[in-house]
Amino acid sequence: MDRHDKEIIPGDILPVVIIGKKTHAQLILCSKKRTFLKEKAGRCVENYDTAQLPFFLPSPKHPNAPKKQPFTLSAALQGNGPSGICLSYLLSGYTPYLSPEASRTNPLLNSKLREQPHLSLLEQDLEYLCEGLEGRSSNPVAVLFDSLLLPDSDFGLDHTSPLAWRYEPERAVPHLVLGKGPPGGAWHAMEGSMLTLSLANWMELPGLKLKDWMREKRRNVRNDRATPAEIASYYQHYVSQMSLEQNFACGTTVTSVTRQPGGDREGAPSPCWRVTGLQRREGEELGDGSAVSEEVPFSMLAHNVVLATGTHDIPARLGVEGESLPYVCHSFWELEAAISRGELDKSSDPVLVVGAGLTAADAVLAAHHLNTPVYHAFRRSVNDPGLIFNQLPKLLYPEYHKIHQMMTQQQYQPDPLPQDHAQNLQDPSSSSSLPPLSSSTTSSSPSSYPGYLSFPRYRVAAFRPDRKCVLESDSGQRTVVQISKALVLIGAHPNLSFLGDDNGRTLGVYPEEPITCRRNPIEVDPFTNKVVAADGPGMYAMGPLVGENFVRFLKGGALAIASDLAKSLREGGGGDLTADGFVDRKEVCGLDS
Repeated sequence: MDRHDKEIIPGDILPVVIIGKKTHAQLILCSKKRTFLKEKAGRCVENYDTAQLPFFLPSPKHPNAPKKQPFTLSAALQGNGPSGICLSYLLSGYTPYLSPEASRTNPLLNSKLREQPHLSLLEQDLEYLCEGLEGRSSNPVAVLFDSLLLPDSDFGLDHTSPLAWRYEPERAVPHLVLGKGPPGGAWHAMEGSMLTLSLANWMELPGLKLKDWMREKRRNVRNDRATPAEIASYYQHYVSQMSLEQNFACGTTVTSVTRQPGGDREGAPSPCWRVTGLQRREGEELGDGSAVSEEVPFSMLAHNVVLATGTHDIPARLGVEGESLPYVCHSFWELEAAISRGELDKSSDPVLVVGAGLTAADAVLAAHHLNTPVYHAFRRSVNDPGLIFNQLPKLLYPEYHKIHQMMTQQQYQPDPLPQDHAQNLQDPSSSSSLPPLSSSTTSSSPSSYPGYLSFPRYRVAAFRPDRKCVLESDSGQRTVVQISKALVLIGAHPNLSFLGDDNGRTLGVYPEEPITCRRNPIEVDPFTNKVVAADGPGMYAMGPLVGENFVRFLKGGALAIASDLAKSLREGGGGDLTADGFVDRKEVCGLDS
């Protein structure tokens, strides 16, 4: 398709479109000869009639849009974080085979792979290969792919992968990635000074060693871990290094994904998914060098949709009185903003941190670093085996081990209550008030941490306008604390509003509950990642949405989906997804709103 074309061919089917939440890469169509139209000066690719913007997503509502029907796509992947990037890599013709020199593999798996060594991993029976494998993920294909990408990694070893990657352009499925920010997703929004929970090599994607990339950048991996800023930069570089940038689009927000019935007349599109949204377009530059931006609508059709949005869009709430008061926050970044404004220091009233996950621990560390007093309330016992701190090696994660020590050694010890007071614990007026945080309110252990006090097995009962918080123990005893700010860090939910008013609840393992990574992921077929409760065929999900919160394992979802799409091609059910068929049939779309 030439950049000067004024029309979209009716019924065009783009093989893959990945709509990402955090991508500033290009929105580009490739021609039959795989000639890519690239944006100039980092601007969005949006309008045929604008010289520097050769392409935009069509919508009949836009004055410059083609009047023909929207694109019909074969699959839509929503997510441009590591999940979407890895799937884009597999769909671009990069194909994994068992290397003839492979030695570091599970003996059972090795024997299965050598039964048909001429076949790529995408052509193998994944269910058969997964039999008998065990690992630290509940998703079998994730365990399979991890054992091949990072053999014996659980033992701290860094063996060479037994996979040999071949670039086979004839296998490429032309695809498009749509999103709002740079490739890497939420990693670009994370604090750059913290260290990742995972080891550095667990964060890498196929074909580019993270440590090699960091050495080229003259950086050192500290303690075998990296900062989120380094990981975000690596993912962005990966897209460029692997020549995937032509598959990414900028400034797009998906607003609706609905099932579209097929037409009865001859030549009408078959049943598929309709994807609509907005695309940001920069307008004329102002005198001060800034540009006015506008959003234009787009619409397209997709035979398949892949959800890979992550689960950190909507912070979880406690649902208690006063939670909407201005001093109550629900993200770590709000704490950072308060620190940058100079609102917190050692003379401040304590900050209350609610939650016992890693983000809550990071908030405690940040406040403690300023010598700001901290109250820390959480529902679990400090000895609960489900507490994340009880699962991390002490030597590898010293900062989180320190937090666990603080939680254990600096517990609030309430004074015994009189009998008549104990009978009225449910009455807020009977709550006891805590004196200002000092050494007198903490344990007398010589290793105690001044300015910190934990409240294990406590919940928040209410926030009051006078910046007082009512905490309630498991036994019903209430304590009132005076605070400067509250940080409720108890997890998050994905923004799946484009799926309807229920925010995608019906797709979960428990349809009545909100979708979450740990408690209620989207239910998918374990070997194809197809969504079980979708409104129609052709919907996939991957990454945190299906319970994979670690980059190490979410790559398995990319393998499962790419394998299933390849199987559809071999069986003739996915249309012409090859590069040669691109001009007449553009097949797959990927999403991340």
